[in-house]
Amino acid sequence: MATTGAESQSDSNAHGVIEIPADEHSVGTFPPFDGSTYASQILWLAITFGLLYWIMSKVALPRISGILEDRRDRIAGDLAEANRLNEESNAAIAAYEQALAEARDKAHGIAQETRDKLKADIDRRREETESQLTEKLSAAEKRISEIKGEALASVGEIASETTAALVESLVGKAPTKTDLKKAVDAAMK
Repeated sequence: MATTGAESQSDSNAHGVIEIPADEHSVGTFPPFDGSTYASQILWLAITFGLLYWIMSKVALPRISGILEDRRDRIAGDLAEANRLNEESNAAIAAYEQALAEARDKAHGIAQETRDKLKADIDRRREETESQLTEKLSAAEKRISEIKGEALASVGEIASETTAALVESLVGKAPTKTDLKKAVDAAMK
């Protein structure tokens, strides 16, 4: 079966194969490397570069520089705020430490004052107790000396009576009061 070029092209198109007609410019060279298109490529490169440069310099770069400026200003403001807050916190810490030191001093003063009051009260009570004990001691010593004096006065009598009873039971005769008194006084001295 003999086929013509049109039939073969429709058969190839039915199978998905595309045939490109061979002409003298498409001899297997890549178009950017084709020397005959350099002038137009350089022209379009210059136009595209100029347009891209103008868009970047008039639209994109001012926006980017504005964003960077805003960001720089925000960072500077945040740093200034942080420094201000840091100074405030340092001032608050210093005030707190000063108030704490004053409170400690006041507490030490109150404690010392309380100790002094308690010591004075204890000293006063001790003096009162000592004076009461001294009074009771002197009264007790006075009473003891009175009792001792009475006892010693009674001892002479008791010794005289006992001696008289002993002499009477041993000798059978009671001694005279003068002899008895002389003997007891001599024995007691």
